[in-house]
Amino acid sequence: MITDSHCHLASHKFPKEELQEIITRAQENKISRIITLATNLDDCRSNLDIAETFSSVYACIGIHPCDVHETADDYMLSLKEHAGHPRCVAIGETGLDYFHPAPEGWTENDYHQRQRQFLRDHFELAAKLEKNIVIHTRDRSGEASLSDAIAIYSEYAHKVRAVFHCWPYDLDAALPIFELGGIISFTGVATFKNATQVLETAKLCPEGSFMVETDSPYLAPVPHRGKRNEPAFTRDTAEAIATARGENLDQLAIHTEQTVNDFFKFT
Repeated sequence: MITDSHCHLASHKFPKEELQEIITRAQENKISRIITLATNLDDCRSNLDIAETFSSVYACIGIHPCDVHETADDYMLSLKEHAGHPRCVAIGETGLDYFHPAPEGWTENDYHQRQRQFLRDHFELAAKLEKNIVIHTRDRSGEASLSDAIAIYSEYAHKVRAVFHCWPYDLDAALPIFELGGIISFTGVATFKNATQVLETAKLCPEGSFMVETDSPYLAPVPHRGKRNEPAFTRDTAEAIATARGENLDQLAIHTEQTVNDFFKFT
């Protein structure tokens, strides 16, 4: 059985009345656990409600970097309360996004600086709660957000482990993360014909260094491209990676599930 280590079940693209069917389809495709992530304060309670309702679902609580400009300065009071919930297994989704332009009224520098401060705040919270952290990075070109996020991670790596989700880079870019004790996670991008680098990275990663995810409702893997992504499709990504690595699905699941258990501290 496999875990979808990153999705967004509280998205408006997943109507509440469909959640039971979505989770059932996931289980039918050997997806035994689902981690759903909040991206803003309004999203936190919704994700926790889903995790409370369905025994196979757990939540992560955080503020996405693209939401920092709409988040009040005292946000950490509410975030800490939500993150202390027993169904919350990590802090996130947080991180740095240099892809989207600064919102109206903000300079690029101020917007990115606020993202970096929020990322540090999330690391502090994770350390206090003894939970790990889920990081988003994205650039228009180059790897500046990744480099900046790794630099901040290095300040906290002795206390907190990080997963850099939706990995789009080569193996060399991941090595500093591995050296800090962190891991990466692969989405359906690994199945795209124009993203061969991602599948090659998954092929070369050592056991224990990566997980699989959907990031649903986005980034549906082949053969579902163009459709709404959902946790059941984790299997398609896992099978593509297993084949590239010369493993079968059960062999891949053995080490990726151990990685999931270790990272999210499942007993």
